[in-house]
Amino acid sequence: MKLLLTLAVTALAACADGPHIFYSKTFPGSAPPYVEITLDEKGRIEYREAPKEEDPLVSKISEEDTRQIWALAEKLQWFRKPLESGLPVAKMGEKLLRIDGHKEKGETKFNFTQDEDGKLIHDWFERMTESAYHRIALERAVRFDKLGVNKALLQMQAAMDRSRLVALEQYLPMLDRVAKNDSYLHMARDRAAAIADYIRNGGKPKAAQQ
Repeated sequence: MKLLLTLAVTALAACADGPHIFYSKTFPGSAPPYVEITLDEKGRIEYREAPKEEDPLVSKISEEDTRQIWALAEKLQWFRKPLESGLPVAKMGEKLLRIDGHKEKGETKFNFTQDEDGKLIHDWFERMTESAYHRIALERAVRFDKLGVNKALLQMQAAMDRSRLVALEQYLPMLDRVAKNDSYLHMARDRAAAIADYIRNGGKPKAAQQ
């Protein structure tokens, strides 16, 4: 058992040391004031709200989404291309993009960018952040605030309708837990079941499936 555990830990460490894109946003006064995300070449996302946090929120995006993001990183010269616009705009948090564990090296920081590829890759990481926020809010409500579960689901559903969420499968364990547990409000159970069906059906209403 000890050998298996050691091998598992070694494998995870190797994965963390492989090529990945690092993103962070520091914005004092916001909630949270700091986030960091790593994305590897297989689509594995690790989300943290503190540097070197030992228990990150883990999810996974599709191969197609992963390819799009890595292609943007390459177009941005692996973040050697400056992204800061230099315009006198309000502070929106210092963003950092960096490539780690890769043959290429690059890092860039910016508050606001007008670069089209820069805006696209930034939006991807903002969507990952929003996705983590809604997962945390739902898990907190499920565990500690049963009456608040329906509100958390409504907010998550609204974000999903605006295409602000990624890696939707990450929500299924909590959605199934709510849908199958009579201790939650009936409307919450129905909503959780409907969202879970929507995710499992590839983003289409169940009735629309052939």
